[in-house]
Amino acid sequence: MTRIEFHHNAGDKFAAAARLIGTAVASGARVLVYAPEREVAQRIDQVLWTHAALSFVPHVMADSSLAGETPVLIAGALDHPAAAGHDQVLVNLDGELPPAFARFERLIEIVGTDDGDRLPARERFRFYRDRGYPLTTSDLAAH
Repeated sequence: MTRIEFHHNAGDKFAAAARLIGTAVASGARVLVYAPEREVAQRIDQVLWTHAALSFVPHVMADSSLAGETPVLIAGALDHPAAAGHDQVLVNLDGELPPAFARFERLIEIVGTDDGDRLPARERFRFYRDRGYPLTTSDLAAH
């Protein structure tokens, strides 16, 4: 069953995502970043290139010819052909429940500080909880 992590109170969701993605890759995981909005996909791509000079996280957009050999894919759809094999960790950068999330070993939800982000996240949390998914939470404001 998919383990679900909620990291809430992220002052900068993209910086938090980059740190969490980097940690997952360092542990040997293959990561799919779900970003159906083009602007979000471009922003996480940029942040992964620049977030820490000494800790580069290899990543590509799912349409890249290097998708099969890169540990982090950024995709607008979970059924993208290049996403096969990237089902260890899913990072959800969308405000909605990711489709077919149950195929992943682990799902990371990152929640910002504004109500426009927190309210839909609470709905997703309830959805997962009500279906018995193992949930953990982490307050990023405490770090």
